[in-house]
Amino acid sequence: MLKHGSLAIAVVQRQVMLVQAARTHNQRERWVDVYTYTPFGERVFLASDVPLARISARDILTILPEDDAVREPTAGMLELPAKAFYEYMELSSRTQKRYEQLFNAWEPKTRRRWWIY
Repeated sequence: MLKHGSLAIAVVQRQVMLVQAARTHNQRERWVDVYTYTPFGERVFLASDVPLARISARDILTILPEDDAVREPTAGMLELPAKAFYEYMELSSRTQKRYEQLFNAWEPKTRRRWWIY
């Protein structure tokens, strides 16, 4: 599934983040050890405050191809190619829309309960 150093886009603490495999994982493993990166600017990601995390394998949205030329300008910083960054933006906006729809579906129900009393 994920080789050591492979990059993927995953949901970590309800946020879409760029992750890098901390070790090699096979498909049967339920948990994946990753280094997390948060967006900093156009195509640039910085290591997050809690860089090492263990996430569910189900939280991985996509695995980026290994042939993409990812640059590491400095330690703790990654720069994605344009195509990979576009994919990150698409998955991030799709996940944000899903959370908004869930919130909007839940919100009217709570309002109705308050009106009953």
